[in-house]
Amino acid sequence: MRYEAVRVSLGRRFAALMLDWLSCYFIITAISGGIGATVPNRPFYVLGLFFTQIFILSWLQGASLGHRIFGIRIIRYVDGGPINARQAFIRSALLLTVIFAITFDEEGRGLHERFSQTILIRN
Repeated sequence: MRYEAVRVSLGRRFAALMLDWLSCYFIITAISGGIGATVPNRPFYVLGLFFTQIFILSWLQGASLGHRIFGIRIIRYVDGGPINARQAFIRSALLLTVIFAITFDEEGRGLHERFSQTILIRN
């Protein structure tokens, strides 16, 4: 048995992802002295904050900042319940590799969703 829900379009997914990434970029940029400041390894700080934000908000609220703004939430694929910490961690870690985020199965789920047994749905 699996949960049936309204699929989320690729455009909505991408917009939410970009909003999450840009929010992390601007936070790190503000903390590190602004756009003109030279900060070694800034991309890694952004990546770390991005992972942390996605992991914590997905696990505790079922949606990241971008998801909330674009009317998306994350649920368990099997029964539609809230995801657990393990699922949030797997999903977030695989999302960082990009290839899992841009590769979809026949049901329109990203591979990071397939491996974490989650699905994005419209609110």
